[in-house]
Amino acid sequence: MIVDQALSVTADATTRRARYAAVIAGIQAALEDEDDWVSAMATVACELHHAFDYYHWTGFYRAAAPEELRVGPYQGGHGCLRIPFSRGVCGAAARTRQTQRVFDVETFPGHIACSSTTRAEIVVPVISPAGSLLGVLDVDSDALGAFEEADQEALESLCDWLGARYGDAALR
Repeated sequence: MIVDQALSVTADATTRRARYAAVIAGIQAALEDEDDWVSAMATVACELHHAFDYYHWTGFYRAAAPEELRVGPYQGGHGCLRIPFSRGVCGAAARTRQTQRVFDVETFPGHIACSSTTRAEIVVPVISPAGSLLGVLDVDSDALGAFEEADQEALESLCDWLGARYGDAALR
């Protein structure tokens, strides 16, 4: 369901919410019969990345080892291969199990610069119904302050759905 034109960072909250609603509906339809967690992550990363022009890097880091995230499916340039829970925006989201929305990554203590052009970031944890951390959805932007409340609400809703839908399968 790749959209014809990516949404700009200057879009207002109403326009963002409408785009997210359409993209998430498309993701859910595409994944209706899909039970593979890796395929689901790849689909989500691709669909989101192409729907918003302010998304520079879009993907998942999996909780694949104790206190460590490992890169999963993504769109964009190289991602960090491993991120400890003790470092960076992704580590903070994994450690606290709370969304991290960062206006300017240069001001975030311990930020890991996987790309020198990244200016803003939002990271949302994906948690299974049993409470296990499956991973985090990480979105980077080259635009300072790119992510707003509308982005956070939509991505949290999507990650809640992913956790509920793939929680058991992802832990196998």
